[in-house]
Amino acid sequence: MKKFNFALALSAAALCLSTPAKAEDLVFTLKNGTQSVLTRFHTSPVGVNDWEDDVFGQQVLNPGESIEITIADGRTVCKYDMKFEFEEGSSLDTTTDTQDLCEMGSYTIHE
Repeated sequence: MKKFNFALALSAAALCLSTPAKAEDLVFTLKNGTQSVLTRFHTSPVGVNDWEDDVFGQQVLNPGESIEITIADGRTVCKYDMKFEFEEGSSLDTTTDTQDLCEMGSYTIHE
């Protein structure tokens, strides 16, 4: 019985000393497979009603270019809504999509 109590106490101590799991940044490559300049890119976890800030800031993604995107929002979710906005005068409308970004190494936006 003493061995069981000691093992139980040791297990409880180990649980108390362990640190919570840290969320990892979500990293993927975004490719512009259109003929238009991608001027804004927003993401939000599925179920969040507002778009997060524009990921590009002052940058744009020209046709055929790629950029590595890091989502470091501290969340542990994988499914994100994405919103793509193109340059003024483009023949492309604002486009949205939902993907499991943890499973993807890259995402290409097409016309």
